[in-house]
Formats: sequence, structure tokens, C-alpha cells
Amino acid sequence: MEKKKLIQFRNIVKDFDGTVVLKGINLDIYENEFVTLLGPSGCGKTTLLRILGGFLDANEGQVIFDGEDISHVPPHKRELNTVFQKYALFPHMTVYQNIAFGLKIKKMSSDVIEQMVMKMLKLIGLEGYENKNVTLLSGGQQQRVAIARALVNEPKVLLLDEPLGALDLKLRKEMQYELKRIQQEVGITFIFVTHDQEEALTMSDKIVVMKDGMIQQIGSPEDIYNEPENQYVAKFIGESNLISGVMLEDYKVKFDDHVFDCVDFGFKEKEPVDIVIRPEDIDIVEENQGKMTGEVLSVLFKGVHYEIMVETVPGTTVIVQMQVTQSHDVTSENGKEKMSANDFYVDIEDLHLLDDAEIIARADAKAWDPETDEYISINKIEYDLKNELGEYPVVFSTSNGTEVRRKIIVVNQPFVKNLKANEGVMAFNFFKTIDEIKESVALDTDLKTWANAQGWKLNDEDESVDIYVDYDFDPETIKEGIYQVRFSTEGREFKIHTTDYVEEGKKVGLTFFPEDIHVMKKMVF
Repeated sequence: MEKKKLIQFRNIVKDFDGTVVLKGINLDIYENEFVTLLGPSGCGKTTLLRILGGFLDANEGQVIFDGEDISHVPPHKRELNTVFQKYALFPHMTVYQNIAFGLKIKKMSSDVIEQMVMKMLKLIGLEGYENKNVTLLSGGQQQRVAIARALVNEPKVLLLDEPLGALDLKLRKEMQYELKRIQQEVGITFIFVTHDQEEALTMSDKIVVMKDGMIQQIGSPEDIYNEPENQYVAKFIGESNLISGVMLEDYKVKFDDHVFDCVDFGFKEKEPVDIVIRPEDIDIVEENQGKMTGEVLSVLFKGVHYEIMVETVPGTTVIVQMQVTQSHDVTSENGKEKMSANDFYVDIEDLHLLDDAEIIARADAKAWDPETDEYISINKIEYDLKNELGEYPVVFSTSNGTEVRRKIIVVNQPFVKNLKANEGVMAFNFFKTIDEIKESVALDTDLKTWANAQGWKLNDEDESVDIYVDYDFDPETIKEGIYQVRFSTEGREFKIHTTDYVEEGKKVGLTFFPEDIHVMKKMVF
């Protein structure tokens, strides 16, 4: 039997002071479903719930409830009730009086009220508590009273806005099962808002994953966990090994320079994709039996399983020296211009790449008006480079004759070759002043530029590899001296959950089945 659509959100748009928090939400909710709106703070889930409850108006779109547009129906006339994180119980009333409050407003007879309240007390497991003051109850008991107060009015939908957030971990877990039991027993639709993935997976019939006012995926807990549609969902739901790869053709995906069979299809040939493999779907085997090989980096006992990190592709690292000096600005005779530049290294094989613009960039050469700090054009560069190792002078000049003299140092720069990662990395020693480092607004990027750090695939020099930078100095307090800067590519580490202990440092193999590889579209930011 086909389920009936109870709630339909149609193109819901909402903004606050010009900031759009819901960007055209379309969502169907059916009778007797336990639906969870899941996402981080600020994603729009509570706003959507409040629009459904009638506490907010959408800027655009319709809310259809049981076949009727309720966009302009006031909250008290909608067939739904809300339970908030702060339960808003009446502190001067007993448990019975709190639950009965809505029924008394409806002017129902006292005997009917008593029957309905006692039924609710039995449902929430608080029989015998009817005469207790709610302020003397525990957090979990107060929450149950709030739920009973909402349910006693027999709404078609119960809205729950992070109702477990104020509870401690043990009680929160207990209440997850209690809420699901209550929903199944009363047989109405629950719409639950949370940022907790475990709550969503434990209780829901359907999960709606949200990000930045948009729905990322709708599905059952099993679908969301086993078949995430993009990297965001994979990260947000459960633990993941996330990998960039290429879909070569239907049922064939390549990552970490290996080609694997998978069960996914419908992508373009050679389409860049994201891949997720869950930690529990990877088995550790003997090194010669694995689809991939690696070394155990760490073993952490988690109670019911071990969490083991295995490095399958080591990162590639180059360490260079940064020589830091005091400012060596040059000032013109009339004091109206200043110039600065640095010596720099260049690999002999890259000499053909040097032109005036590249030399200015490598030397970080600049001229400026010291009164206004406005840049002045460098209109002349003089140098005479030969295809030989050595030091060559370079002179930077402005049209007014202010000049600074520095050196281009031609070297035969070795690079680090990482055969297992199929990549090479190169970087150069470089010179900087204290002021240049302090004034950098994007130091990591500048360090890579100053060192001319670069990474590439050994089998295809046109394919670049991302490089990350690490250093141990404080740019705000740096002094003259020589500092080490580390440039590295990201290796591949796999997280594995297993009940079998494996010692650190052991060489192992990793294996998994084609259905354990989940291929996803690349996210567009």
C-alpha cells in the first residue's frame, strides 16, 4: 500500500537581513514517518521546522499539509505540536497539570482529560508521577512530560527541535530508543532536528542531510550511510576514508595509481570523482594477499574494535632553509621612493622559464612611495644569465632611477623521488626579510611561492600534486636567522575498524570488495 504524503515543502526560500538561509527546499514527508533533518548549526534545519510550525513565514514557496496550503495558517490552528530543547514546562504545575494544560484550553470534560493524561503517563513510563512537581524531575523525565503534553492533543505531526541536546550522553542514548518506541506506538509523523549523526541513524525512517540551506541527500539511514551522494554526506555520516580518483569507465575506478573494480556506473569516462570506503569494510591481510600494501602506523583499542591506521602511500617531503634578515630596503636620494628585492635560486633546467615578470615574482621585487605606500612600477630589469651554474647579478630599476641589486643563483637542484607514490617534489632555499614575513597575509601560499615548491607525477610531469607547508616559527615574533620549512605531499592513510589486533610497524595488505567502494560526484563549491 502506497504511503500518503502528509507534508510537502515546495520551493521554500527564507532569508534573514539579506542572508538566504533556505535556498529552494523541496521535500515530501509521509504519514507515520520518523524524519530527521540533519546538519550542522546554521544549515537551515531549525528554520525549516519553524516555518512548518508557523512560527516563521517563508519568503517564497508553499507548505502543503494534508493536501492544503497552510502557509498562512496561524500556529495554533495547525495539526502539529512542537517539543523544544528547552522543554518550557510550567514550573508551578504538577506533571498531571502540565500534560492536561492543552486539553483544558479546549474545555474538554475532566473525566476525558483524566483518561487521556493517564494514558500518556503510561506511554512515557511515568505512572505514579502525576502529582510530582516538574522541577523535581530529572532532565529525561522532564523531556518525557514535554512529549506527553504535545502528544495528548493528538496532533498529526510532532516537531522535535534538538530535544536531546540538554541531556547527558547515557540518558541521550536511552531517550533515542524511547522516542522511537513512542513514535511507533502512537503511529504519527515525527520530524526531528539534530546535528548528531548517531541520533539520526538510530531513530529515523528517513534522513534529510542539509548544508548551507540546501538538501544534500534524502534517504533511509542505510542509504545515507552506504551510498552517500557526495563527500559532504560521507564525512557527516559516520567515519570515512575519502579519496580522490578517476572513473575510467563503468565499473572501473582508479585511485592511488591502482585500478579497481566497483559497482558504480553512469559517470563520464575519466571523470574526476570522490570515493568513500568505510573503515569496517576494509580487511587487513598478509602483505602478499592485499589489493594495496602499507605499514601500520597506530593501533587504538576502542572497546568493541581496534581502530588501526595504515599508511599505503607515504607522503613526499622536502626541507629547505629560509634565511631571514633585517629589512634591506633601498631609498632614493630624494626619499620619495623605496625598493626591495631578494636573491633567489633557480634550477638550471628552468632557466628558459625566466622572463621579466617571473624574475620580479621570484625575487619578490617591489617599489613604493614611503608616504602613501602606493606601489611604483619597476620598468627596467637588467641581467645576463648563462646556461651554467653560478651567481648572476640582477638590477631592478624605476623610471626615476631608483635601483636595487640582487643575485640569481643558478643551481642543479635535486628533487625527491617517491616511487611508491609516483611523485616528485622540489623546493629551493630562499631569502626573506623580517618585514616581508610579518606582512604576508597568506603565509603558506607565499612560502610555496618563495621556495618555488612544486610537485608532479613521475609518469606525467604535466600532472601536478598538491603540496602542503609546515614550519615551526611564529611569523609575528620571527628574528634574523635560518629556519627550516617543510614542503610535503599528502600520503594516504586508511582507517580500519577490526576486532583483530595488529602490531604497529607491521607491513600488511589491505583488501575490500567492489561493493565496498562507493563512487560519488565531485562536490561543486
